[in-house]
Amino acid sequence: MCFTLLCTALKAQDAPIKWATQETFFEDLTGKDLPDFKGLTINKQNFTKANLKNQVVVINFWFEKCPPCLAEMPELNKLVNTYRQKGVRFIGITHDLPLRARRFQKRNSYQYQVVSMSKAEISKLNINHGFPSNILVGADGKIIYATANISLTDTAFKAKSILFVDKLKAAVEKANRKPPLPGNIK
Repeated sequence: MCFTLLCTALKAQDAPIKWATQETFFEDLTGKDLPDFKGLTINKQNFTKANLKNQVVVINFWFEKCPPCLAEMPELNKLVNTYRQKGVRFIGITHDLPLRARRFQKRNSYQYQVVSMSKAEISKLNINHGFPSNILVGADGKIIYATANISLTDTAFKAKSILFVDKLKAAVEKANRKPPLPGNIK
């Protein structure tokens, strides 16, 4: 019996170990539904997952005292300038209070629609793994891709940022495809 247990334990060690990292956490989100959530906009209006139905959405998790969050905001604003007119919704989720977030947004020209949630509510979402985090959600409500920082200039983040943008482009194209008219199906 002991010999059997020892052999089983040794066989288990042959399997590759997948260490939990921020990136493996993000990889595991792909294909999952965006969880339900509720928060308040900077104008203290209720905001929920239902507000995002049938839209391609980029969600940025940030807070005011987060230097990497602040550093990526110019790049995020470029995404807004490129993709907002193509129907993409940009949401910034923060644990800063609505009034503080409003002042920050004005002062820094952050172009995302800001939603405030408590730290506990953000944690319950279980889709951000540190700050900043960026989540791309398809019009079907499924998470397409997630990554930490967005930067097309910082070599540490450039490859994943390019992949994020490529997946965003594909999601926009898919969402904007018109279904064929009846009779035109071949």
